[in-house]
Amino acid sequence: MIVVTSAKIRRDIRIRLTATYPEFHFRFHTHIDEAEKDLKDADILITYGEDLSDEHIENATHLKWIMVISAGLDEMPFHSIKKKEIIVTNAKGIHSTPMAEYAIGMMLQVSRQTKVVIENEANHKWDRSPKMTELNEKTLGVLGAGAIGKEVARLAKAFNMRVIGMNRSGRKVENFDQMVTKANIDSLLENADYIVSVLPKMDDTNKILARNQFVKMKNNVVLVNMGRGNAIHEKDLLIALKNGELHHAVLDVFNEEPLPEDHPFWGESKITVTPHLSGISPQYQPRAFEIFEHNLKVFLDREGDYINLIDPKKGY
Repeated sequence: MIVVTSAKIRRDIRIRLTATYPEFHFRFHTHIDEAEKDLKDADILITYGEDLSDEHIENATHLKWIMVISAGLDEMPFHSIKKKEIIVTNAKGIHSTPMAEYAIGMMLQVSRQTKVVIENEANHKWDRSPKMTELNEKTLGVLGAGAIGKEVARLAKAFNMRVIGMNRSGRKVENFDQMVTKANIDSLLENADYIVSVLPKMDDTNKILARNQFVKMKNNVVLVNMGRGNAIHEKDLLIALKNGELHHAVLDVFNEEPLPEDHPFWGESKITVTPHLSGISPQYQPRAFEIFEHNLKVFLDREGDYINLIDPKKGY
């Protein structure tokens, strides 16, 4: 059994996998260009899911299972994967802890004027005028009530926040006080003091937050996007901020990454830009490989349930 990686795997994990599964031939690579020569022999491929093409899948004549050690699947060539009936699983859920902490941390930074305070400190300026606010008793809207959204809601409850969530069905989810669907998203937008988007990249989420939505928000709302950049109409966001229709936006994801140096987001004081790092954690790969090893047992034994089994027809 040959396992090929096109992602850079931590040395300690590589050593452990090799020792734990001596009957497997692991061929570790850090990039798809390196991995191409071994793809034709691979039974299992471990990837971040952003490097595969239809041609790669066609050339991987023995490939039976793709383990995506991330949650994002929008770059996967599902048409070819479906045609060859290749199993796909991903690492959905492993980002919930760091991303939820990022969301709460950024909400606190804005409410406690951290950027202003740090700038004043650097300039040796004693200024007690920046307006401080609390998360306590504020309303949080969470777009996407999956594993990450649920953890954001759980942490928000520690700050005594009311939490409104949006999902496809509108069904009740733990730690959310109210659930809405896309059809009645306005009730979330109109009532939220903070909005956190963890939406995946799909046709249904494309520019879900644009001019018509921004005008419905409170003018003191803080928007945090750490799902995918396509959820926000970037030009409309800039207009809304300049018009005072939003208080601040914290953006970790963008339509184009890396964000170009001349992009207007960099110079907008009401925007905090972070370079797609909300999910980064030293526990990222260990958590991903816990899922891999569970699924490997299912794959070998041909019994049990895969964690995060993906439907190639739906792409999730």
